Amino acid sequence: MGIFSKLGTLIKSNINDLINRAEDPEKMLNQIILDMRDQLATAKREVAGAIADERKLRAQLDAETKQTRGWEKRAVMAVQQGRDDLAKQALVRQQEHNERATSLDQAWRAQAAETEKLKGSLRQLNDKIEEARRKRNLLIAKQKRAQAQRRIHETMSGLSDDSAFDAFNRMADKIEDEERQTLAEAEVTEAIAGDTVESEFLRLEAGTSDDGLDDRLLALKSEMGLLPAAAKEEPRQLGSGGGEGSDESESAEAQGEEGQDDAKLGEARLLEEFRKLEDTGGSGARQ
Repeated sequence: MGIFSKLGTLIKSNINDLINRAEDPEKMLNQIILDMRDQLATAKREVAGAIADERKLRAQLDAETKQTRGWEKRAVMAVQQGRDDLAKQALVRQQEHNERATSLDQAWRAQAAETEKLKGSLRQLNDKIEEARRKRNLLIAKQKRAQAQRRIHETMSGLSDDSAFDAFNRMADKIEDEERQTLAEAEVTEAIAGDTVESEFLRLEAGTSDDGLDDRLLALKSEMGLLPAAAKEEPRQLGSGGGEGSDESESAEAQGEEGQDDAKLGEARLLEEFRKLEDTGGSGARQ
């Protein structure tokens, strides 16, 4: 366990040194994780050496155990052959190997137990480093969030000064004044120039928008069945101005003038005329 005590002391000293020199927390945390991984690699090498020693002791124990059994078999064979002198020497050798095997067995068992503890400590160290790596990500996220909040606070503190908003409002007023000045200059220029050819054509276009009203009115009357069906008539002689033709002409002219007057009615008067028509139609239906 001395290995990990030494590593722990080294890691703590490195971390404390990095914290004291910390300028960029993210870089420092990354460096700490790298140092931890380096120490973990060192610990792995130390544990691997302990495991190798444990296996070496196990191999020596197996060899001594094998020698012990071998000399025991030789002693049995010497007794069978009537060579008690050789049997005694074989028993001496068997005893020596057995004692070394007993000693090696104790050393191996102690080393094996220590190796298992080292393996467990190594797993704990690896888990702690992984936990530190995960915490590093959280800490870096917290740091970035804190930096963003600080920048927003600094920006808001700067904007809380009324001078910035006053400057913005003055600039907006200036732009609006320039726009009004430009429109006024354009209006003056148009007033001085008088009627142009373009404006004349615009008025003509506006006047021709009602040219088809009479045709639309006749079409509406035709759909409503208010116009008499066209009949074949004999050609009529042109009469004097006092005849029926004259009356019809005068009636058409009167209707045209009435249509023009209706077209000139305001929306309020137009609605009033339609209400009168509706009242008239309703009273006629009641009669």
